[in-house]
Amino acid sequence: MTSNPPYNVSTPSRPHLPLTTAQPRTRRIADALDSIKQEFELLQADRENIRAQRDEFETQVNLQVNEVNGIRRSLYDLEIQQGKVRQHYEDELRRLRLEVSNLRQAATPQGIPGFQPVSIAGLPPRPGPPPAPPIQDTQRDKVPDADAELRQKARDARDVRDSERLTDTREPKRPKPERETSPAHDLEALPPPHALYHSAAGPSSLRTHGRSPSDYQVTLPPINTSPQAITFPDELSLTSVAPEFRKEGSDWFAVFNPRVKRTLDISLVHNLTHASVVCCVQFSLDGKYLATGCNRTAQIYDVKTGAKICVLADDSVGKSGDLYIRSVRFSPDGKLLATGAEDRQIRIWDIAKKRIRNIFVGHTQEIYSLDFSLDGRFIISGSGDKTARIWDMHDDSSKVLTINDTDSLNNDAGVTSVAISPSGQLVAAGSLDTIVRIWDVSTGALLERLRGHRDSVYSVAFTPDGRGLVSGSLDKTLKYWDVSALAMRKDELALKKPGDKPSSPCTMDFVGHKDYVLSVSVSHDGQWVVSGSKDRCVQFWDIRNATLQFVLQGHKNSVISLDVNPAGNMLATGSGDSLARICEPSLPSSLLSTSSRRLSYNLGRYNTVP
Repeated sequence: MTSNPPYNVSTPSRPHLPLTTAQPRTRRIADALDSIKQEFELLQADRENIRAQRDEFETQVNLQVNEVNGIRRSLYDLEIQQGKVRQHYEDELRRLRLEVSNLRQAATPQGIPGFQPVSIAGLPPRPGPPPAPPIQDTQRDKVPDADAELRQKARDARDVRDSERLTDTREPKRPKPERETSPAHDLEALPPPHALYHSAAGPSSLRTHGRSPSDYQVTLPPINTSPQAITFPDELSLTSVAPEFRKEGSDWFAVFNPRVKRTLDISLVHNLTHASVVCCVQFSLDGKYLATGCNRTAQIYDVKTGAKICVLADDSVGKSGDLYIRSVRFSPDGKLLATGAEDRQIRIWDIAKKRIRNIFVGHTQEIYSLDFSLDGRFIISGSGDKTARIWDMHDDSSKVLTINDTDSLNNDAGVTSVAISPSGQLVAAGSLDTIVRIWDVSTGALLERLRGHRDSVYSVAFTPDGRGLVSGSLDKTLKYWDVSALAMRKDELALKKPGDKPSSPCTMDFVGHKDYVLSVSVSHDGQWVVSGSKDRCVQFWDIRNATLQFVLQGHKNSVISLDVNPAGNMLATGSGDSLARICEPSLPSSLLSTSSRRLSYNLGRYNTVP
């Protein structure tokens, strides 16, 4: 019998959760989202404010850059105007001196026995004080000059400006303190250490040393008097030429000669910043790399990208003081780099291993210049010890080419620049005594002394065919020498005496720089000469008639070194402003370098006779 549960017994049930427990959680999520949204809106507002500030700063920077460019152009124009005013005063001074000289010659002679003044119409001479004695030569500079006070004030202002200007401590080719001196040589001494790298344009007021400023205003007329020789107008500036004859970048400009057809253009490719003065630049033979020399290091850059790919430094050298690399030269195969420095040593670097392969020792003063022969066997060096040396890369031997001329203009004949001819037969050296000398490589005999410059010769370069030589000097000019006869007559030329007439005449003068010419180079088809100067300019010249094609300016200090790319249309410059620059001239094909000189090396032979 089954029993049923009692009716008062009930089954327990699960309690129900209240619906209000989920509301606080939803509210917290909503509050968090609102907080995030507010923070995002604040960040967005800050971003807009920062963007507005950035735009304002960019606008101010652009305005300041434009203002600086305007000031720079105004300074360039003022320099040109100051030069014209100075030239006017000097011309006026010369004219007044000429008038004084004519008056002195026409004056009544005094003190001549038996001389009686001529009377007019039988009348006795007019009474009065005796005529003044004629002006003697020693009194010529004491003649009152109406412009003397103004010129003196201008000189004082220029001296103050030069003294306040920050000068570089590098001296391109300075004599050592122990070098022999003489009273006669003091008048021809080099300028102070900073003078040649000083950034001021125009003739330097520092290099007088007993000579009057007018001595540096004398310019020889060009020897090339053909009608095709067209000079560059002195009055040209960036603002005075038509737009088609000028080109301007952010920190450089070029002015083209309006009197000739414009056949070249120019653009800046790379700015290569260095830690010190860039003393030297040189392209590799294949044109892919550029080597530069500065304080203690040599650098190698990729020409295409401008990237620094190698730094060569001798860690064994003491760290005290400066040790500037004065010259760098790639070997023709591009595997080695030669460096010449102030410690009188030539280091031959294995570029791939970044190690020194050879060290050539023998010079007793700083080494200023190096050059490789095209076959890579010889390297030529020039030093302040008055010698050039020919080093044999095969057996490390050397041949000394000593300057011991008895007819030197002064005792300081330190060698500032050397170059070997494309055939490898001749060595040319420019020196501080204004003379360019040429030796026979095989015998070491001195073949020629080229005279014509009025100041130290700082750079020499052979033309690609070896028949010409270009020299640049502190007299602000370049000269072209015809040396085509040297190779054919070198046996008889070796017997010449110092006073004999040279067989390599100067056929052209390149006149246009406003200050010292420090570096020259010749394009590798032999059509263009490029020069760098203390006036901060690079000038392109037509080698056929010494006509200036255009002037390039961008460096803020002297253009100490330059080189033309042998395998492409590139130009490299090194300056006292611690920059090396790679520029790209375009058209004609003169800088496209397919010259037989370079190609012949790649074919393994060379047959050109200089």
